[in-house]
Amino acid sequence: MKNIFKIFLLSFAVVFTSCEDDLDINTDPNSPTQITKGLALASAEASLVTVLGGELTNLGGFWAQYHTQSPSASQYEVFDQYNLTTSYADRLWTELYAGCLNDLEFVINEAEQDGDTGTVVIATCLKAYTFQLLVDLFDGVPYTEALQGIDNITPAVTSGEDVYTGLMAEIDAAVAAYEANPVNGGVGSQDQIYGGNVARWVQFANTLKLKMYIRMAYTPMANATAVNALIAEDNFIAADAAFTNFGDSQNQRNPFYEVQIDRLGDVNNVASNTLRDFYETNGDMRIQAVYRPSGTNPLNFPSISQGTGNDFNNTAASYGRPNIWPKTPVFLMSMAESNFLQAEALIRYAAGAGAQAKYDNGVLQSFLTYANYFEKDNDLTDADENLEPVFSAADATAAATALTGAGGAYEYNATGDTETLLRQVMIQKWASLPYVNNIESYIEATRTKFPEVVPEGTEDYSMGNRIPSAISTLPNVQIPSILFYPDDEVNRNPNITQHNSLTDNVWWDQKTE
Repeated sequence: MKNIFKIFLLSFAVVFTSCEDDLDINTDPNSPTQITKGLALASAEASLVTVLGGELTNLGGFWAQYHTQSPSASQYEVFDQYNLTTSYADRLWTELYAGCLNDLEFVINEAEQDGDTGTVVIATCLKAYTFQLLVDLFDGVPYTEALQGIDNITPAVTSGEDVYTGLMAEIDAAVAAYEANPVNGGVGSQDQIYGGNVARWVQFANTLKLKMYIRMAYTPMANATAVNALIAEDNFIAADAAFTNFGDSQNQRNPFYEVQIDRLGDVNNVASNTLRDFYETNGDMRIQAVYRPSGTNPLNFPSISQGTGNDFNNTAASYGRPNIWPKTPVFLMSMAESNFLQAEALIRYAAGAGAQAKYDNGVLQSFLTYANYFEKDNDLTDADENLEPVFSAADATAAATALTGAGGAYEYNATGDTETLLRQVMIQKWASLPYVNNIESYIEATRTKFPEVVPEGTEDYSMGNRIPSAISTLPNVQIPSILFYPDDEVNRNPNITQHNSLTDNVWWDQKTE
């Protein structure tokens, strides 16, 4: 997977360069003789998108209970069993460290030498995003001694809280340097997320910092002053942070589609009752954006209870399946996520003032993201892909407004204690992230314990509950809260000590249950 998307994006990046030398017919445009900061940035984004939109979309979908293993296959039963091995993360760890982060370090060094403060902001935001993702999955990771190449091949592990602190300092320094001397080195379209628009990356930086501070909410590092300062500044993302530059050809497509749907034949992932029933019972049209229907009825989305694939003999095509197509974007952060982060901040640190408006807008922005980026086949009677938007922005707006309005299924209730108010936000965040950012949904459920995991038979899917997978190897209602460090890294680096189990806690996972 690594080389697939690196080759694709490097080819695209070279096309966008203006150097006349690339027009020489004796020069292979797909094999540049010199790696520039723009090409390295494209390569870093390719590595991140490959992991986030591929492996972590798959894993996160199982553990957030958006999909489950189909009856007709067993490739990912270990996910439903909560029985990952210590070798599971070998590839994604290598992709993020040796691919993404090493490339970003090169970009930062080159940009600093050039005095290109704008590109430093872009690369620092991506570096912080990637390291935060690693911490949220593994807890402490190599950070302060990482990315030194052969000078240090056994870097020490930095605690998760210290990584967070370091990342926010790096973000602040990069943004301050840019604001003091705003120089944009012109990576332009080689930045596949925001097209080199540094102002948008500054907004991303603020939103990412808010996300980090909210992760700390149940820890002694909770910082109301810092959060309220960000809320007062009110300079968060104004557009989804999405990689949209996919094509229709093999090796140019969305990574989940490329592997799960095309190469593996769309046989593994089917709709879980957990999410499907939540949408269905609440009359939520996002079900049409999240799942592809079974058969020729465009509103037919059968599902099964989490982990019960072995109880049936149907094929995956008998069920709703993830609605991902070749050009479906991979999202780093969505407008819905930003609004729900702000709603949580206002509930926690501003006595709830303004939280309802952010909550309502979060729901609306979720509907609009699906309207703007997700497609459906408008003719299920043939084998062709006749794609069109799942629904219009106007219909999305009307549906979201009805659901959050007076008497609607998602009407915000401003009464109750902090956790009662937060639960409303977190359930809607969970409902807003399917196939937008599955792994973020799982991480946030781990932090807040919403949607709750309740014993099978006591669940109320209409209000948002999860259940233990039917084939879980963990006791009671436990589900994984961390990933094992990859075998390759543990065997190579004596400074890394393996976790005891998948139920160990990431540093911010301190909510009393």
